Amino acid sequence: MTANIQTQKQSVLEFTRPSMLVREPQPGITLFAIGMIGLGVLGLVVGDFAMQWQPVAPWFPARTLLAYLAAMLSLVCGVGLLFRATVKLSVRVLFAYSIAWALLKAPALVVAPKIEGVWLAFGEIAVLMAGAWTLFARLGDAGESWATGDRGVRWARYWFAAWLIPIGISHFVYPHETAQLVPAWLPDRPFWGYLTGAGQFASGLGVLAGVLPRVAAWCEAGQITLFTLLVWVPAVFAAPQTRLPWTAFWISWAIGRRSMGCGAEHRAPLEGG
Repeated sequence: MTANIQTQKQSVLEFTRPSMLVREPQPGITLFAIGMIGLGVLGLVVGDFAMQWQPVAPWFPARTLLAYLAAMLSLVCGVGLLFRATVKLSVRVLFAYSIAWALLKAPALVVAPKIEGVWLAFGEIAVLMAGAWTLFARLGDAGESWATGDRGVRWARYWFAAWLIPIGISHFVYPHETAQLVPAWLPDRPFWGYLTGAGQFASGLGVLAGVLPRVAAWCEAGQITLFTLLVWVPAVFAAPQTRLPWTAFWISWAIGRRSMGCGAEHRAPLEGG
């Protein structure tokens, strides 16, 4: 009898033993990590930055070395997000890295503020930064401040939503370029460009204003996921040796995972009320 009790206790302890892997309720964390890993691997393969998403001037000293270091950082931090022992350091480094990444785009906002494409370009990086910020606020264990804990998650969500708006507006400012990205087999390609632009604009406003924010965030996640699958996956298969489709695929992947995380953040309040 005593032996049976000891065996049962040991089984319970084995079952409840903490896993080495991070078990964060936010569904996008693993997929966001995969996005960072993908960008890192791509950077190591091509030996360069992420094209227009990381606009480092060709004349910059030791540019190639920095490109390899940036790719390695993205890869290592992406892997580090998956494990309890390394997640804290990984989210801290990744958040700082995402800020530096966004700063590469910031000068253009000052130099050419009337060009909507500049706001679009910064917005794409800003939503990636929001993903890193959310993980930092949740898992970084960096003390109490406006950038950490629940307040940090809330501000990261607002930052994410605010930059969805210029991304959506770009579909109306550049209708021809947007329509060219719509798969040719869909009828009335300009219509789909306008529709997705309106959807992104509405998603940003919905999250910012608190009007069905969970629905708005999940709609954005769905849009980006479909865009990734319908536009960049075929482009990768059509030109597997070309950098742009691969880079755009991983950028879109990470943005979609951030949108998914934003939708999950609203789950508890809605279910509780």
